[in-house]
Amino acid sequence: MVTQNKRLIGIVLAVAFLLLIPLIAMQFTSEVDWGLFDFVIMGILLLGTGLAAEFVLRKVKNTESRLVVIGLILLVFFLIWAELAVGIFGTPFAGS
Repeated sequence: MVTQNKRLIGIVLAVAFLLLIPLIAMQFTSEVDWGLFDFVIMGILLLGTGLAAEFVLRKVKNTESRLVVIGLILLVFFLIWAELAVGIFGTPFAGS
């Protein structure tokens, strides 16, 4: 039980650390221009991905199945991230 809680704390801290990177970069350059909405969306996306991976680690016992499912979760994460950043699919949610 303690290990599972440590992983959840690790996920939340990793999300906070990753969101600090653009926040700090915004202080030094005008190249990074994130608004509150950008931080909220990326926080939800990162936290959702981390929690989905944690759920798979807790529920799926077969190592090969774990790798496949977590790989699919990461693929979906990267596709959503790319779509929001540059619009690879051309949806209305594209950032460009």
